[in-house]
Amino acid sequence: MKLAELARASGLSRATIKYYLREDLLPPGEYVTATQAEYDESHLQRLRLVRALIQVGRVPVASAREVLRALEDESLDHNSRLGTAVWALPHGPESAEDGSTLEARRTVGALLERLGWEHTQGYGEESPAYRMLVTAVTTLHRLGYPCAVEDLAPYARAGHQLAVSDLDLIERYESPDRQLEAAVALTVLYEPVLLSLRRIAQAEESNRRFGQGSARE
Repeated sequence: MKLAELARASGLSRATIKYYLREDLLPPGEYVTATQAEYDESHLQRLRLVRALIQVGRVPVASAREVLRALEDESLDHNSRLGTAVWALPHGPESAEDGSTLEARRTVGALLERLGWEHTQGYGEESPAYRMLVTAVTTLHRLGYPCAVEDLAPYARAGHQLAVSDLDLIERYESPDRQLEAAVALTVLYEPVLLSLRRIAQAEESNRRFGQGSARE
């Protein structure tokens, strides 16, 4: 297909596709003349992944390039490629180191040890997810809200069930490119779904406990 056809099929403008070509996010097409190139289904699949990274995941171009290099690195297994893609997603700010942070690190370490997750490949202390969790627990600790291991464990167990559902969804796609695309897009797009459902469930449970006709009245 020509560039114009690739643009129509992908839903991206020709200018955007040319930009991705210049930034080495999309491999060049096969030139049939000095000024025209042909593109195929592999280019369309790669554009879906690039779009998921940059437009959905808000991943910087340089980080997206690293994800694509990981995809093509035959020395990496598929688990490592998926991890690279999710690591590239933007994460919230980290809190300044102080006594609360040290306490949060101890709590998170104890939580992961209780769950048997302390040796999970790719999720050591340098991982964005670990740092996000430490920041969240640090804030809870500073403000005096419950954040002991027993308080966090139910959320971790619920998170594990969600992870099973996530990977089940990702495995619906057959090609590695599409699975990477889904890992990025579904991680980003399902987070608002999770937040919304949690708040709806909170309202439902609050009504059950405290609303008119509740068992406590």
